[in-house]
Amino acid sequence: VKKEKRKYRCRKRSPATIERARIVRRDKANARERRRMNNLNEALEHLRTILPVVPDEPKLTKIETLRVAQG
Repeated sequence: VKKEKRKYRCRKRSPATIERARIVRRDKANARERRRMNNLNEALEHLRTILPVVPDEPKLTKIETLRVAQG
């Protein structure tokens, strides 16, 4: 018994619709990246509070924080 193939027609989108969708996707990706970086920065700040502090030294950079924490 052969199954019938269903033919679906793709709806054509206007260039304006395609551009809006691209912008929305990009905005969502940017928001995810901002959230990711904020979470990372908060974690590094928390780690800096645990590490020994040297008075009159500037704040450790991200890589310095990780290296000091690693030992």
